[in-house]
Amino acid sequence: MTSRRQFLKTLGGVTLLTVVPRNVLGKGFIAPSDELTKGIIGVGSMGRNHIPYDNTRVVAICDVDKNHLAKAASMINNKVNEYHDFRDLILDKSVDIVHIATPPHWHGIMSMEAAKAGKDIFCEKPMTRTIGESKRVVEAIQQYGNIFRLNTWFRFKDNFYGLGTPVKPLKKLIDSGMLGWPLKVTISQHSGFDWKFFWVGKTHLEPQPVPAELDYDMWLGPAPYKPYNAHRVHGTFRGYWDYDGGGLGDMGQHYIDPVQYLLGKDNTSPVKVEVDAPQQHPDAVGTWRSVTYTYDDGCQIILWGGDYGKPGTPYISGPNGNVYRNFVCDIPDWQKKLADFPEPKEQNTNFLESVRTRQKFALNEINGHRSCTIVNMGLVALRLNRTLEYDPVKEMFVNDEEANRLIDQPMRAPWSI
Repeated sequence: MTSRRQFLKTLGGVTLLTVVPRNVLGKGFIAPSDELTKGIIGVGSMGRNHIPYDNTRVVAICDVDKNHLAKAASMINNKVNEYHDFRDLILDKSVDIVHIATPPHWHGIMSMEAAKAGKDIFCEKPMTRTIGESKRVVEAIQQYGNIFRLNTWFRFKDNFYGLGTPVKPLKKLIDSGMLGWPLKVTISQHSGFDWKFFWVGKTHLEPQPVPAELDYDMWLGPAPYKPYNAHRVHGTFRGYWDYDGGGLGDMGQHYIDPVQYLLGKDNTSPVKVEVDAPQQHPDAVGTWRSVTYTYDDGCQIILWGGDYGKPGTPYISGPNGNVYRNFVCDIPDWQKKLADFPEPKEQNTNFLESVRTRQKFALNEINGHRSCTIVNMGLVALRLNRTLEYDPVKEMFVNDEEANRLIDQPMRAPWSI
């Protein structure tokens, strides 16, 4: 297994041509018929689901669970390199795109190391587990010039949960000004959203033997050491603060990123977050009733957990009108009036085309960082169980040292970001 010191030494000592993929160097262009290659880090259910991806070929896979690795390898017809250590996959010269499908506590480190190695990056949501980690990823992408895609897509395709419409017509309605300003967006079970409230942790985990197929120390990586229990890993890791943030941490970017786009907030953050929740356990994520974000212009995003809140509440409410489930608006003749307004600006929604042309993808490291920040602001407020004020320019909480310590959280040696 390549050590971290050896890995960094390798990155520093080889020529760029040995680590930068052919879509960046070489002839500087990939013909439309040229198939891009992909390496997947983390081949549990999420990683295996993404083995088939249009016009790409998986040439490398990595997992710390031997059973996951064997199952993924059996699904791939071509020759595939199998790795235990993600750093070896990142240095694989045959890989153009690194797909990160691990638990979120690994996303920041892996994205940064892939960026250093000249790879383009396809990262599962949430972008990172902390605000500080996604800031570091943005800095790395800007330094090394990679193409980054965050894998949530509702800002540009598919019907948006209970709204019965893609986001584009909602964007057109908001941009028209017909609803007025500021707007309030309420995300709840009543409007078709499911926070997956069963993704909570257990507060009394008995130590268990580590299965022979799992490298638990490597699975933990930068997370604090805690004795193995099956509920900490694989599908149920989401219920623990060290690795994720429950339903809000895992599903939050799916729901919040399109709202950020709708409100035109891709380059800023809320200035306040308020929570209504029971006191959280220091290890295990619990449930909550509501999380409310407020921007400096008065716009709000309100999250209602479980069945909390009032049925029939508009999804979007403004001074001049409201939007309900199934894209119902209460402004008279709104569809006829809306037809006279311009369509929203087209987005670059083909990731592979972004890789070929070096043009930013629709959901990239910059706007992805901002929507991930909204999620992580809420998680910090939940852990501390209090209202927090936030400076979107300095990207720090205002006059709250305890909250700011959760922006950049310590990592277990030898890992760092």
